[in-house]
Amino acid sequence: MKVKLAVIFGGKSVEHEISIISALQACEYMNREKYEVIPLYMTKTGEFYTGEQIGNIERYKDIPLLLKESVRVVLLHEDGRVNMVRYPMKKLGNNVLGSIDVAFPIVHGTNVEDGTLQGYLQTLGLPYVGCDVLSSAVGMNKYVMKTVFRDNDIPVLDCVCYNLVDFEDVENLMDRIEGRFPYPVIVKPVNLGSSVGISKADNREGLEEALGLAFTFSRKVLVEPAIQHLKEINCAVLGDELEAEASECEEPLNAEEILTYEDKYIGGGKSKGASKGMASLSRAIPANISGERREEIRQMAVKAFKCLGCSGVARIDFMIDRDTDRVYLNEINTIPGSLAFYLWEPMGIKYPELLERMIQLALKRHRENEKLTFSFETNVLAGVKLGGGVKGAKG
Repeated sequence: MKVKLAVIFGGKSVEHEISIISALQACEYMNREKYEVIPLYMTKTGEFYTGEQIGNIERYKDIPLLLKESVRVVLLHEDGRVNMVRYPMKKLGNNVLGSIDVAFPIVHGTNVEDGTLQGYLQTLGLPYVGCDVLSSAVGMNKYVMKTVFRDNDIPVLDCVCYNLVDFEDVENLMDRIEGRFPYPVIVKPVNLGSSVGISKADNREGLEEALGLAFTFSRKVLVEPAIQHLKEINCAVLGDELEAEASECEEPLNAEEILTYEDKYIGGGKSKGASKGMASLSRAIPANISGERREEIRQMAVKAFKCLGCSGVARIDFMIDRDTDRVYLNEINTIPGSLAFYLWEPMGIKYPELLERMIQLALKRHRENEKLTFSFETNVLAGVKLGGGVKGAKG
């Protein structure tokens, strides 16, 4: 009997469309002899849809029409399994459209990649591929991520985090930033990917514009010094917090400027089929770095991956300051675009094998969690009386 594998994508995120590309791209490479692949699309309002055309990338040119021809479902844990139930339910007939054995979230950005969706799947008791709630949340928050890495002796750039209250007095905020860092600086939303809302400010006028843009997308923004002569290197990691391995390194061929959303997903070349998402970006694989630097970055990537307790595949992005030759970890992407499959092919790991190993890691974690104890016998409720006011039970 085939394993019923639900590939979940979309969601309330500015990276919604990129998630669709990454997920449906992955579906093409999954082992159909072993898995019954169920594309499960999440709208920007958080509704789940399935149906014959949900896995057809061409149909997403007209999403409203696609949804009319598909079935909205809710996920319910019933009798030890997670079912897809038609919503709204019909009065007559069977409303259960099928069950799910394991979920494969291929989502990007806030409200989905940041632990929100992972927590939902964990509450359902459904095994899921990729990072757990905590590693997903920490990996998405650039400030918290940097703090954890710094505490584990992983080099990151200095930074300061500001919130909407700070932005209410923008002149004072800019004074504080100028007192902390010389220009140029990088301003970015604290919890977005795909370079959305990120910009470089070379002066005070540019700083005000950059802050306004970043606060459009997030309630908190990060400001850090800009590396003047930048070399960017990326490396993926596969495994879990106990055992992990690094991929080949890549060098995006954008030279010294920040990769934009358009650079990553629109401006790149196209290959057979359709857009390849991050796979279409112009890049050098392997990166143009020495063997010693390559191993330094690969080892640092594995350390960062394990440090956050990640699982599945993550891509870690590094920056080399050409002026000082120092390496800094920029950020981790817990569900990278295209699942960074192109970084594993030089290592002899084809896309179908990469997907299979990610699924097996999810099932391994689920088996290990099943052995844990989450409850114990207690008579604490036997003597509880709430009359006369409520008193805290934790003491």
